[in-house]
Amino acid sequence: MSQGTPQQSHPQYGYGVPTPPEPMAVPVPETRVPETRVPDAPPAAAAPKKPGRDRYLDLLRSIALVRVVAYHLFGWAWLTVLFPSMGVMFALAGSLMARSLKRPAWGVIRGRVRRLLPPLWVFSAVVLTLMFAGGWNPTKNTEDGPVWALVELFNYIVPIGAPPFPWSIGSQSGVLEDTWAVQAAGVLWYLRAYLWFVIASPLLLWAFRRAPWPTLLAPLALTAVVGTGVVKIPGETGNAVTDFAVYGGCWVLGFAHHEGMLTRIPRYVAVSASSLVMAFGLWWASNHLGPDGWDLNDIPLSQATWSFGFVVILLIYSPSWQELPGRLAKWDRLVTLSNNRAVTIYLWHNLLIMATVPILDLLYNLPLMENERAVAALDSTYLIWMFFLVWPLIALAVLAVGWVEDLAAKRSPRLWPDGSKPRKPTPPSRRRHA
Repeated sequence: MSQGTPQQSHPQYGYGVPTPPEPMAVPVPETRVPETRVPDAPPAAAAPKKPGRDRYLDLLRSIALVRVVAYHLFGWAWLTVLFPSMGVMFALAGSLMARSLKRPAWGVIRGRVRRLLPPLWVFSAVVLTLMFAGGWNPTKNTEDGPVWALVELFNYIVPIGAPPFPWSIGSQSGVLEDTWAVQAAGVLWYLRAYLWFVIASPLLLWAFRRAPWPTLLAPLALTAVVGTGVVKIPGETGNAVTDFAVYGGCWVLGFAHHEGMLTRIPRYVAVSASSLVMAFGLWWASNHLGPDGWDLNDIPLSQATWSFGFVVILLIYSPSWQELPGRLAKWDRLVTLSNNRAVTIYLWHNLLIMATVPILDLLYNLPLMENERAVAALDSTYLIWMFFLVWPLIALAVLAVGWVEDLAAKRSPRLWPDGSKPRKPTPPSRRRHA
Protein backbone atom coordinates (compact mmCIF):
# COMPACT_ATOMS: atom_id res chain seq x y z
CA MET A 1 0.00 0.00 0.00
CA SER A 2 0.16 2.83 0.01
CA GLN A 3 -1.63 4.31 0.95
CA GLY A 4 -1.74 5.70 0.52
CA THR A 5 0.01 7.45 0.28
CA PRO A 6 -0.63 7.38 -0.36
CA GLN A 7 -0.12 14.95 -3.02
CA GLN A 8 -0.58 21.53 -5.08
CA SER A 9 -0.39 25.06 -5.96
CA HIS A 10 -0.74 27.85 -3.48
CA PRO A 11 -1.70 31.49 -3.77
CA GLN A 12 1.12 33.92 -3.35
CA TYR A 13 0.96 36.73 -0.90
CA GLY A 14 3.14 39.79 -0.33
CA TYR A 15 3.21 43.39 0.76
CA GLY A 16 3.15 46.33 -1.63
CA VAL A 17 5.28 49.45 -1.26
CA PRO A 18 3.20 52.40 0.06
CA THR A 19 2.68 55.36 -2.26
CA PRO A 20 4.87 58.34 -1.29
CA PRO A 21 2.92 61.16 0.38
CA GLU A 22 2.09 64.27 -1.66
CA PRO A 23 4.38 67.29 -0.96
CA MET A 24 2.66 70.07 0.95
CA ALA A 25 1.85 73.26 -1.03
CA VAL A 26 3.99 76.18 0.30
CA PRO A 27 2.38 79.69 0.16
CA VAL A 28 4.53 82.59 -1.18
CA PRO A 29 3.61 86.24 -0.56
CA GLU A 30 1.73 87.89 -3.47
CA THR A 31 2.52 84.89 -5.68
CA ARG A 32 0.67 81.65 -5.86
CA VAL A 33 2.76 78.70 -6.67
CA PRO A 34 0.66 75.88 -8.03
CA GLU A 35 0.68 72.73 -6.00
CA THR A 36 2.83 70.04 -7.43
CA ARG A 37 2.10 66.38 -7.22
CA VAL A 38 4.52 63.57 -7.37
CA PRO A 39 3.04 60.91 -9.63
CA ASP A 40 1.77 57.90 -7.78
CA ALA A 41 4.36 55.20 -7.66
CA PRO A 42 3.42 52.11 -9.57
CA PRO A 43 2.34 49.25 -7.31
CA ALA A 44 5.19 47.01 -6.37
CA ALA A 45 5.05 43.40 -7.36
CA ALA A 46 3.96 41.12 -4.56
CA ALA A 47 6.86 39.45 -2.87
CA PRO A 48 6.62 35.75 -3.47
CA LYS A 49 5.93 33.66 -0.45
CA LYS A 50 7.69 30.37 -0.01
CA PRO A 51 5.20 27.66 -0.99
CA GLY A 52 4.16 25.31 1.79
CA ARG A 53 1.77 22.48 2.33
CA ASP A 54 -1.91 22.93 1.66
CA ARG A 55 -3.47 22.19 5.03
CA TYR A 56 -6.90 21.59 3.54
CA LEU A 57 -5.51 18.73 1.48
CA ASP A 58 -3.56 17.47 4.48
CA LEU A 59 -6.80 17.43 6.47
CA LEU A 60 -8.54 15.44 3.73
CA ARG A 61 -5.73 12.86 3.77
CA SER A 62 -6.00 12.51 7.55
CA ILE A 63 -9.78 12.01 7.35
CA ALA A 64 -9.25 9.43 4.61
CA LEU A 65 -6.83 7.45 6.78
CA VAL A 66 -9.21 7.44 9.75
CA ARG A 67 -12.03 6.29 7.49
CA VAL A 68 -9.89 3.45 6.10
CA VAL A 69 -9.12 2.20 9.60
CA ALA A 70 -12.79 2.44 10.62
CA TYR A 71 -13.94 0.60 7.49
CA HIS A 72 -11.47 -2.26 7.90
CA LEU A 73 -12.48 -2.65 11.54
CA PHE A 74 -16.25 -2.27 11.48
CA GLY A 75 -16.85 -3.30 7.87
CA TRP A 76 -19.68 -0.81 7.45
CA ALA A 77 -20.56 -0.65 3.76
CA TRP A 78 -22.08 2.83 4.06
CA LEU A 79 -18.63 4.26 4.87
CA THR A 80 -17.67 3.79 1.21
CA VAL A 81 -20.52 6.13 0.31
CA LEU A 82 -20.02 8.59 3.15
CA PHE A 83 -16.37 9.25 2.28
CA PRO A 84 -14.62 7.46 -0.62
CA SER A 85 -11.19 7.47 0.97
CA MET A 86 -9.21 5.77 -1.76
CA GLY A 87 -10.47 8.12 -4.45
CA VAL A 88 -9.56 11.09 -2.27
CA MET A 89 -6.08 9.73 -1.55
CA PHE A 90 -5.37 9.05 -5.23
CA ALA A 91 -6.56 12.55 -6.17
CA LEU A 92 -4.29 14.17 -3.58
CA ALA A 93 -1.36 12.06 -4.74
CA GLY A 94 -2.07 13.01 -8.36
CA SER A 95 -2.05 16.70 -7.51
CA LEU A 96 1.29 16.39 -5.73
CA MET A 97 2.68 14.38 -8.63
CA ALA A 98 1.68 17.09 -11.12
CA ARG A 99 3.37 19.66 -8.93
CA SER A 100 6.58 17.59 -8.77
CA LEU A 101 6.69 17.01 -12.53
CA LYS A 102 7.94 20.54 -13.02
CA ARG A 103 11.25 18.78 -12.52
CA PRO A 104 12.66 16.08 -14.86
CA ALA A 105 10.27 13.15 -14.92
CA TRP A 106 12.80 10.39 -14.29
CA GLY A 107 14.08 12.05 -11.13
CA VAL A 108 10.52 12.52 -9.84
CA ILE A 109 9.58 8.88 -10.48
CA ARG A 110 12.79 7.66 -8.86
CA GLY A 111 12.15 9.86 -5.82
CA ARG A 112 8.56 8.65 -5.43
CA VAL A 113 9.59 5.00 -5.72
CA ARG A 114 12.45 5.52 -3.28
CA ARG A 115 10.07 6.99 -0.69
CA LEU A 116 7.64 4.10 -1.11
CA LEU A 117 9.88 1.03 -1.02
CA PRO A 118 11.81 1.13 2.31
CA PRO A 119 8.61 1.28 4.44
CA LEU A 120 7.27 -1.61 2.34
CA TRP A 121 10.46 -3.63 2.91
CA VAL A 122 10.17 -3.31 6.69
CA PHE A 123 6.52 -4.36 6.57
CA SER A 124 7.25 -7.25 4.21
CA ALA A 125 10.11 -8.51 6.37
CA VAL A 126 7.82 -8.75 9.41
CA VAL A 127 4.87 -10.28 7.53
CA LEU A 128 6.96 -12.84 5.61
CA THR A 129 8.80 -13.85 8.79
CA LEU A 130 5.48 -14.51 10.52
CA MET A 131 4.17 -16.43 7.50
CA PHE A 132 7.24 -18.64 7.22
CA ALA A 133 7.30 -19.17 10.98
CA GLY A 134 3.68 -20.30 10.73
CA GLY A 135 4.68 -23.00 8.26
CA TRP A 136 3.71 -21.36 4.97
CA ASN A 137 5.38 -22.73 1.85
CA PRO A 138 4.60 -20.53 -1.19
CA THR A 139 5.34 -23.37 -3.62
CA LYS A 140 2.55 -25.55 -2.22
CA ASN A 141 -1.20 -25.25 -2.58
CA THR A 142 -0.85 -22.86 -5.51
CA GLU A 143 -2.06 -23.03 -9.10
CA ASP A 144 1.27 -21.59 -10.27
CA GLY A 145 4.42 -23.62 -10.65
CA PRO A 146 6.99 -23.64 -7.82
CA VAL A 147 9.41 -21.39 -9.69
CA TRP A 148 6.76 -18.82 -10.57
CA ALA A 149 5.45 -18.90 -6.99
CA LEU A 150 8.89 -17.91 -5.75
CA VAL A 151 9.17 -15.20 -8.42
CA GLU A 152 5.88 -13.69 -7.18
CA LEU A 153 7.54 -13.04 -3.81
CA PHE A 154 9.34 -10.20 -5.60
CA ASN A 155 6.11 -8.21 -5.22
CA TYR A 156 6.90 -7.88 -1.53
CA ILE A 157 9.99 -5.93 -2.61
CA VAL A 158 8.59 -3.97 -5.57
CA PRO A 159 4.77 -4.03 -5.74
CA ILE A 160 4.33 -4.35 -9.49
CA GLY A 161 1.83 -7.18 -9.07
CA ALA A 162 -0.08 -9.08 -6.40
CA PRO A 163 2.01 -10.70 -3.65
CA PRO A 164 1.22 -14.31 -2.72
CA PHE A 165 -0.08 -15.19 0.73
CA PRO A 166 -1.84 -18.11 2.41
CA TRP A 167 -5.60 -17.86 2.78
CA SER A 168 -5.37 -19.70 6.05
CA ILE A 169 -2.40 -20.02 8.37
CA GLY A 170 -2.14 -21.22 11.94
CA SER A 171 -5.34 -22.05 13.79
CA GLN A 172 -8.45 -20.20 14.87
CA SER A 173 -7.37 -20.62 18.48
CA GLY A 174 -3.99 -19.00 17.84
CA VAL A 175 -2.83 -15.53 18.88
CA LEU A 176 -4.08 -14.17 15.55
CA GLU A 177 -7.01 -15.58 13.62
CA ASP A 178 -6.11 -17.92 10.80
CA THR A 179 -6.98 -15.34 8.08
CA TRP A 180 -4.56 -12.70 9.36
CA ALA A 181 -2.26 -13.04 6.32
CA VAL A 182 -5.12 -12.18 3.96
CA GLN A 183 -5.88 -9.04 5.97
CA ALA A 184 -2.22 -8.01 6.31
CA ALA A 185 -1.25 -8.44 2.66
CA GLY A 186 -4.58 -7.29 1.28
CA VAL A 187 -3.68 -3.61 1.68
CA LEU A 188 -0.77 -3.91 -0.76
CA TRP A 189 -3.07 -3.44 -3.77
CA TYR A 190 -2.99 0.30 -3.03
CA LEU A 191 0.80 0.42 -3.29
CA ARG A 192 0.65 -1.46 -6.57
CA ALA A 193 -1.88 0.97 -8.03
CA TYR A 194 0.06 3.96 -6.69
CA LEU A 195 3.30 2.70 -8.24
CA TRP A 196 1.71 2.27 -11.68
CA PHE A 197 0.09 5.71 -11.47
CA VAL A 198 3.47 7.24 -10.64
CA ILE A 199 5.13 5.51 -13.59
CA ALA A 200 2.33 6.54 -15.96
CA SER A 201 2.09 10.14 -14.69
CA PRO A 202 4.49 11.83 -17.17
CA LEU A 203 2.48 10.41 -20.07
CA LEU A 204 -0.87 11.12 -18.40
CA LEU A 205 0.10 14.71 -17.62
CA TRP A 206 1.34 15.21 -21.18
CA ALA A 207 -1.99 13.91 -22.51
CA PHE A 208 -3.98 15.98 -20.01
CA ARG A 209 -2.33 19.23 -21.04
CA ARG A 210 -3.13 18.56 -24.69
CA ALA A 211 -6.58 16.99 -24.34
CA PRO A 212 -7.82 17.59 -20.77
CA TRP A 213 -11.40 16.38 -21.08
CA PRO A 214 -10.72 13.11 -22.96
CA THR A 215 -7.88 12.29 -20.52
CA LEU A 216 -10.09 13.11 -17.53
CA LEU A 217 -13.06 11.03 -18.66
CA ALA A 218 -11.20 8.12 -20.29
CA PRO A 219 -10.79 6.17 -17.00
CA LEU A 220 -14.56 6.28 -16.43
CA ALA A 221 -15.12 4.90 -19.93
CA LEU A 222 -12.51 2.19 -19.30
CA THR A 223 -14.24 1.26 -16.03
CA ALA A 224 -17.53 0.91 -17.91
CA VAL A 225 -15.79 -1.68 -20.09
CA VAL A 226 -13.61 -3.69 -17.69
CA GLY A 227 -15.54 -3.06 -14.47
CA THR A 228 -18.91 -4.29 -15.68
CA GLY A 229 -17.94 -7.53 -17.36
CA VAL A 230 -18.20 -6.28 -20.94
CA VAL A 231 -14.54 -7.23 -21.30
CA LYS A 232 -13.16 -9.73 -18.79
CA ILE A 233 -9.44 -9.79 -18.02
CA PRO A 234 -8.66 -12.83 -15.85
CA GLY A 235 -6.50 -13.02 -12.76
CA GLU A 236 -4.53 -10.32 -11.03
CA THR A 237 -3.92 -8.56 -14.35
CA GLY A 238 -7.63 -7.89 -14.53
CA ASN A 239 -7.67 -6.63 -10.95
CA ALA A 240 -4.75 -4.28 -11.66
CA VAL A 241 -6.38 -2.89 -14.81
CA THR A 242 -9.70 -2.43 -12.98
CA ASP A 243 -8.02 -0.57 -10.11
CA PHE A 244 -6.18 1.65 -12.58
CA ALA A 245 -9.45 2.45 -14.36
CA VAL A 246 -11.57 2.96 -11.23
CA TYR A 247 -9.20 5.43 -9.61
CA GLY A 248 -7.56 6.84 -12.73
CA GLY A 249 -10.19 9.59 -12.97
CA CYS A 250 -9.42 10.70 -9.42
CA TRP A 251 -5.67 10.72 -10.14
CA VAL A 252 -6.20 12.91 -13.22
CA LEU A 253 -8.53 15.14 -11.17
CA GLY A 254 -5.45 15.82 -9.06
CA PHE A 255 -3.79 17.09 -12.26
CA ALA A 256 -6.83 19.28 -12.97
CA HIS A 257 -6.68 20.71 -9.46
CA HIS A 258 -3.00 21.56 -9.74
CA GLU A 259 -3.33 23.03 -13.24
CA GLY A 260 -6.23 25.26 -12.15
CA MET A 261 -8.69 23.68 -14.56
CA LEU A 262 -11.39 23.30 -11.90
CA THR A 263 -11.29 27.00 -11.03
CA ARG A 264 -12.12 27.89 -14.63
CA ILE A 265 -15.38 25.96 -14.50
CA PRO A 266 -18.37 27.82 -12.98
CA ARG A 267 -18.93 26.31 -9.57
CA TYR A 268 -22.62 25.64 -10.09
CA VAL A 269 -21.84 23.79 -13.33
CA ALA A 270 -19.17 21.64 -11.69
CA VAL A 271 -21.33 20.79 -8.67
CA SER A 272 -24.40 20.06 -10.80
CA ALA A 273 -22.50 17.81 -13.20
CA SER A 274 -20.75 16.03 -10.32
CA SER A 275 -24.07 15.43 -8.58
CA LEU A 276 -25.44 13.81 -11.72
CA VAL A 277 -22.38 11.55 -12.00
CA MET A 278 -22.72 10.58 -8.33
CA ALA A 279 -26.44 9.93 -8.75
CA PHE A 280 -25.65 7.60 -11.63
CA GLY A 281 -23.17 5.77 -9.41
CA LEU A 282 -25.80 5.20 -6.71
CA TRP A 283 -28.37 4.14 -9.29
CA TRP A 284 -25.95 1.63 -10.78
CA ALA A 285 -25.09 0.31 -7.31
CA SER A 286 -28.77 -0.16 -6.44
CA ASN A 287 -29.08 -2.56 -9.37
CA HIS A 288 -25.74 -4.33 -8.87
CA LEU A 289 -25.43 -4.84 -5.11
CA GLY A 290 -22.58 -7.12 -4.11
CA PRO A 291 -22.29 -9.63 -1.26
CA ASP A 292 -21.93 -6.76 1.23
CA GLY A 293 -24.81 -4.70 -0.11
CA TRP A 294 -23.90 -1.08 -0.73
CA ASP A 295 -20.17 -1.59 -0.39
CA LEU A 296 -18.90 0.31 -3.44
CA ASN A 297 -15.61 -1.60 -3.35
CA ASP A 298 -17.53 -4.51 -4.88
CA ILE A 299 -19.11 -2.35 -7.62
CA PRO A 300 -16.32 -0.84 -9.77
CA LEU A 301 -18.43 1.49 -11.93
CA SER A 302 -20.26 2.89 -8.91
CA GLN A 303 -16.98 3.33 -7.05
CA ALA A 304 -15.45 5.17 -10.00
CA THR A 305 -18.35 7.54 -10.64
CA TRP A 306 -19.18 8.23 -6.97
CA SER A 307 -15.51 8.86 -6.10
CA PHE A 308 -15.05 11.06 -9.18
CA GLY A 309 -18.00 13.35 -8.39
CA PHE A 310 -17.17 13.42 -4.68
CA VAL A 311 -13.57 14.47 -5.34
CA VAL A 312 -14.64 17.20 -7.79
CA ILE A 313 -16.82 18.79 -5.10
CA LEU A 314 -14.07 18.55 -2.48
CA LEU A 315 -11.52 20.16 -4.80
CA ILE A 316 -13.83 22.80 -6.30
CA TYR A 317 -14.33 24.19 -2.79
CA SER A 318 -10.65 23.80 -1.88
CA PRO A 319 -9.75 26.84 0.28
CA SER A 320 -5.96 26.20 0.14
CA TRP A 321 -5.32 26.79 3.84
CA GLN A 322 -1.78 27.39 4.93
CA GLU A 323 -2.97 26.94 8.54
CA LEU A 324 -5.96 25.07 9.88
CA PRO A 325 -8.56 27.66 10.83
CA GLY A 326 -10.69 28.02 13.96
CA ARG A 327 -11.48 24.91 15.91
CA LEU A 328 -9.62 22.76 13.41
CA ALA A 329 -6.36 24.28 14.65
CA LYS A 330 -6.37 22.00 17.70
CA TRP A 331 -5.96 19.02 15.36
CA ASP A 332 -2.94 20.56 13.63
CA ARG A 333 -0.33 18.28 15.19
CA LEU A 334 -2.27 15.09 14.52
CA VAL A 335 -2.89 16.16 10.92
CA THR A 336 0.82 16.86 10.48
CA LEU A 337 1.77 13.55 12.08
CA SER A 338 -0.63 11.48 9.98
CA ASN A 339 0.60 13.10 6.76
CA ASN A 340 4.23 12.53 7.66
CA ARG A 341 3.49 8.88 8.47
CA ALA A 342 0.70 8.11 5.99
CA VAL A 343 2.50 5.11 4.45
CA THR A 344 3.30 3.61 7.85
CA ILE A 345 -0.27 4.03 9.10
CA TYR A 346 -1.73 2.52 5.95
CA LEU A 347 0.63 -0.44 5.79
CA TRP A 348 0.34 -1.52 9.42
CA HIS A 349 -3.22 -0.66 10.43
CA ASN A 350 -4.86 -3.91 9.33
CA LEU A 351 -2.33 -6.10 11.11
CA LEU A 352 -2.64 -3.96 14.22
CA ILE A 353 -6.45 -4.19 14.14
CA MET A 354 -6.09 -7.96 14.46
CA ALA A 355 -3.48 -7.52 17.20
CA THR A 356 -6.11 -5.85 19.37
CA VAL A 357 -8.06 -9.13 19.66
CA PRO A 358 -5.62 -11.13 21.84
CA ILE A 359 -5.07 -8.02 23.98
CA LEU A 360 -8.77 -7.46 24.59
CA ASP A 361 -9.35 -11.16 25.19
CA LEU A 362 -7.24 -10.81 28.33
CA LEU A 363 -10.11 -8.83 29.83
CA TYR A 364 -12.19 -12.01 29.99
CA ASN A 365 -9.73 -13.36 32.58
CA LEU A 366 -10.42 -10.54 35.04
CA PRO A 367 -12.37 -11.47 38.20
CA LEU A 368 -15.17 -9.04 37.42
CA MET A 369 -15.82 -10.88 34.15
CA GLU A 370 -17.25 -13.83 36.05
CA ASN A 371 -20.52 -11.94 35.86
CA GLU A 372 -22.53 -12.85 32.75
CA ARG A 373 -23.73 -9.29 32.37
CA ALA A 374 -20.14 -8.03 32.30
CA VAL A 375 -19.25 -10.58 29.62
CA ALA A 376 -22.30 -9.60 27.58
CA ALA A 377 -21.39 -5.91 27.89
CA LEU A 378 -17.87 -6.57 26.64
CA ASP A 379 -19.17 -8.72 23.79
CA SER A 380 -21.58 -6.01 22.62
CA THR A 381 -18.93 -3.26 22.70
CA TYR A 382 -15.97 -5.35 21.51
CA LEU A 383 -15.51 -3.56 18.17
CA ILE A 384 -15.63 -0.16 19.85
CA TRP A 385 -12.88 -1.20 22.24
CA MET A 386 -10.87 -2.46 19.26
CA PHE A 387 -11.23 0.94 17.59
CA PHE A 388 -9.93 2.79 20.63
CA LEU A 389 -7.12 0.32 21.23
CA VAL A 390 -5.81 0.24 17.65
CA TRP A 391 -4.72 3.89 17.74
CA PRO A 392 -2.18 3.42 20.58
CA LEU A 393 -0.85 0.43 18.64
CA ILE A 394 -0.58 2.57 15.50
CA ALA A 395 1.27 5.16 17.58
CA LEU A 396 3.72 2.46 18.68
CA ALA A 397 4.22 1.45 15.03
CA VAL A 398 4.91 5.09 14.14
CA LEU A 399 7.54 5.23 16.88
CA ALA A 400 9.05 1.87 15.99
CA VAL A 401 9.26 1.98 12.19
CA GLY A 402 7.86 5.33 11.06
CA TRP A 403 11.31 6.88 10.92
CA VAL A 404 12.03 4.67 7.87
CA GLU A 405 9.87 7.10 5.87
CA ASP A 406 12.33 9.85 6.77
CA LEU A 407 15.31 7.80 5.65
CA ALA A 408 13.50 7.00 2.41
CA ALA A 409 12.93 10.73 1.84
CA LYS A 410 16.59 11.48 2.68
CA ARG A 411 15.66 13.33 5.88
CA SER A 412 17.00 12.98 9.37
CA PRO A 413 14.94 10.33 11.19
CA ARG A 414 12.23 11.65 13.52
CA LEU A 415 10.29 9.62 16.06
CA TRP A 416 7.16 11.78 16.27
CA PRO A 417 7.01 14.34 13.41
CA ASP A 418 3.92 16.28 14.46
CA GLY A 419 5.35 19.67 13.54
CA SER A 420 5.98 20.78 17.11
CA LYS A 421 9.25 22.58 17.64
CA PRO A 422 11.52 21.26 20.40
CA ARG A 423 11.71 23.54 23.38
CA LYS A 424 14.99 25.21 23.99
CA PRO A 425 16.41 24.52 27.45
CA THR A 426 16.03 27.44 29.82
CA PRO A 427 19.45 28.71 30.94
CA PRO A 428 19.96 28.55 34.69
CA SER A 429 19.43 31.85 36.48
CA ARG A 430 22.55 33.67 37.50
CA ARG A 431 23.09 34.29 41.16
CA ARG A 432 23.20 37.86 42.21
CA HIS A 433 26.27 38.83 44.14
CA ALA A 434 25.90 41.26 46.99
